[in-house]
Amino acid sequence: MRILLVEDDAELASWLARSLRQGSFLADHAPDAASAEALLAEDDAYDAIVLDLGLPDRPGNALLASWRQRGVATPVLVLTARGALPDKVQSLRGGADDFLAKPFEVAELEARLAALVRRSRRTFETRVSCGSLDYDLADRSFTLGGAPLQLTPRERSALAALVLKAGSPVPKQQLHRKVFPVDSEAGPEAIEQVLHRVRRKLEGSDVQVLTVRGLGYILQPAAVQA
Repeated sequence: MRILLVEDDAELASWLARSLRQGSFLADHAPDAASAEALLAEDDAYDAIVLDLGLPDRPGNALLASWRQRGVATPVLVLTARGALPDKVQSLRGGADDFLAKPFEVAELEARLAALVRRSRRTFETRVSCGSLDYDLADRSFTLGGAPLQLTPRERSALAALVLKAGSPVPKQQLHRKVFPVDSEAGPEAIEQVLHRVRRKLEGSDVQVLTVRGLGYILQPAAVQA
């Protein structure tokens, strides 16, 4: 899942991005409102936004209100040191989907983000399957033939993006954005390396990742020919 993290505390943002990455969340960091606007204008493929209210150039609630007025429907979780009830009410009435006060546990933040994304997709399913490959949206884990499938964070992000659109091609550029941060120096070939490792871990199973020339990559049952 791809997250836009809008947080002015660079040290906290760096730690949080690393922690979320371990749970298959890829976070792009924006230190202020202007940077957040630029990232959203450049790429609207975020699954959720984590927004701090105390930004240096614009109040977080004002930024949130402008998004909602423009029709930005991406789920927003407000993460702030302002934990008083009036702050929560103002944020929720202003368009926030959830509110978490600092200090917090990363596990709770991950669970709340996963719940927001599930609701935004208008599904109450907790598992997505393709053949014998199962993806648990609650804890972002995979099983293959009933056995846990061991994946690195990047492999998990790539496979999650593919299984959520199983049977349909995922463009290479879109998949790259799901796996690597926006400021990453990883070139186009980097996603090929990740998929090579994923394919090896799926070998011998009833699912496969195929390259569809001009369209991207597709996850589908091995018996189906592209």
